[in-house]
Amino acid sequence: MVMIAAATLSPARFPLSPDAVIERYSAACHDQRTRLYGSSMEVYITAKLPKLDKEGRLRALRHISKVGLVTYDALEFEGDKTVNRGVIARYLAAETGAGNEASLDISPANYDFKYKGLSEEYGRQVYVFGLTPRKKRMGLFKGELSLDSRTYLPLRTSGRFVKTPSVLVRRIEFVREYEIHDGIAITRRIQSTVQTRLFGKAELTVEFSHLSPPESSASNATCSRRQETENRRHEAAGELEESLSTDFSL
Repeated sequence: MVMIAAATLSPARFPLSPDAVIERYSAACHDQRTRLYGSSMEVYITAKLPKLDKEGRLRALRHISKVGLVTYDALEFEGDKTVNRGVIARYLAAETGAGNEASLDISPANYDFKYKGLSEEYGRQVYVFGLTPRKKRMGLFKGELSLDSRTYLPLRTSGRFVKTPSVLVRRIEFVREYEIHDGIAITRRIQSTVQTRLFGKAELTVEFSHLSPPESSASNATCSRRQETENRRHEAAGELEESLSTDFSL
């Protein structure tokens, strides 16, 4: 089970009402929505099947297009093929298939927000809200949202998805952590636990680093780095492309 950091809640009043906090959160998310379009990040994905004592690790580049679509360039993989096809490839397929749909946003249109109190997390004072999806839709979850009290951007989301992608998946729980840079909440780490009917528990950790800005503002050095990683990607294509095929069954 994914371990969720316990928040020490306090009934003390914030300067703003919970409704005002949600309004500022929605505005902050709207302002940053397109600022990462055209950017890329390095991603390290580690997946485990403890029952089978199998593990795999993938290094990739995650790209966000100028219209918000997510794609991955796999750079190198090491470990067990079953883990790659059954866990990592399924995660990548879900990410690239989600698109930029507003129907999955953590917003009042999709969720009921319930104010739970104050917390001190990651050295910041935060607002903590419980989230309940308005519909049982793929990609929505029941859980919590922690908001930075200065920027109103998310620092952490956690919970359980209300609908699984397959009858072979019993439940999916996760914790997603963010870092705030220049007014943008950037995903830093995702930890997930997937309970499957065939392999038992699957554990997945995704770590994000080395954000490259949109191409219009990228430096020549960044462009050279991208070309170098592209060359490495082609060299590693063979077996990796096969293991990231359409066999995503758990």
